Amino acid sequence: MDSLINAAGRALAAGDPLAALNFVALREDPPALALRGIAMAQLGDMTRARTLLQRAVKAFGANEPLSRARCVIAEADVALAARDLGWPVEALEAARQVLQDHGDGVNAAHVRCLQIRRLLLIGQLDAAEKLLDELDPAPLPPALRTVHELMTAGIALRRVQAHKAQTTLERAQRAAHQAAIPALLAEVAHALQLLHEPAARLIVAGREKAVTLAQVEVLFTSPTLVVDACRYSVRGAGMTVALTTRPVLFNLVRLLAEAWPAGVSREALIAKAFRLKLDDESHRVRLRVEIGRLRAALRPLAGIIATPRGYALVAHDVALLTLPLEDRHAGLLALLADGEAWSSSALALASGNSQRQVQRALETLAAQDKVQAFGAGRARRWLTPPLPGFATILLLPVSLGNG
Repeated sequence: MDSLINAAGRALAAGDPLAALNFVALREDPPALALRGIAMAQLGDMTRARTLLQRAVKAFGANEPLSRARCVIAEADVALAARDLGWPVEALEAARQVLQDHGDGVNAAHVRCLQIRRLLLIGQLDAAEKLLDELDPAPLPPALRTVHELMTAGIALRRVQAHKAQTTLERAQRAAHQAAIPALLAEVAHALQLLHEPAARLIVAGREKAVTLAQVEVLFTSPTLVVDACRYSVRGAGMTVALTTRPVLFNLVRLLAEAWPAGVSREALIAKAFRLKLDDESHRVRLRVEIGRLRAALRPLAGIIATPRGYALVAHDVALLTLPLEDRHAGLLALLADGEAWSSSALALASGNSQRQVQRALETLAAQDKVQAFGAGRARRWLTPPLPGFATILLLPVSLGNG
């Protein structure tokens, strides 16, 4: 490489894309195209960045596999920043193997970071943690060590491990200062701020208060029976009963937890859990059946007793943990609250819903002025400002089987 290419590469590594463009802006050779693409990505012009990187891949040709592999990972980096999560993971893994075989350990580690960050965005925590465990941060430069610590903290945050996240983010902050890249410093500062913001609302015996993630972590380790309306589960005695796929049962236990230690009338349970009016005996029969199923699901965490007018939850201590934002589409708003522009296909992949469901939800939110769209067709992207005053961690997706 010539001196201008080297200088542009150093500027990009330091997070200074304008300086990099001063060196290569007028050049059309493959290395310059690749560096210009990375610089445009750092400046936020993802469309131009992708075009330049694709030109660089074609210009390098099949006889330069290492350079082509580096362009592939740059394309994947741009796609991730643009929240385009449908990029071919097999091609990225093949590029990582090429880099590894040619002794480029730093860029191979960068590929692994991209793979892990994608898994985190779609809630695949076990798969992300497995790949993260295989990545040794010790030999990495400060910027990649910062990313490694941020990913470790991201997994801890999703698993409501606030103390571990705090420790990890403090290490990330030290590494970010060594890297001296403003964007990394800002990302670490934002993650640390989330730990001190309310993450949920807690209701106990009719009294409500906002709680941070650290307080939620303490609650989850206490003997309290926690009805978790953020993850649609019931926790207690070191056990978790997932009711994500059983919405009627969860609606019933939520109503009972909200009223605890008092009971809830049959009329209220039928009206709110079934969304029906008490018209005939068949609704009472259905309620008895569903209460029986709920009793079986909660055994041995809690009991449910019949009262003269309805039913009551029986446990030593009961707490209801609810969303910081009571909105039908709160999960989508939480994903969009990272400040990035998402495609509907990426939101569908991350939330586990169909793309058409997500599009309908986005149209509803747009009509309420909660989200904004720009672009058209496949280039259409969605944005929303961060949710004020709340951390959205408990709203983010976590695949079944991940805690």
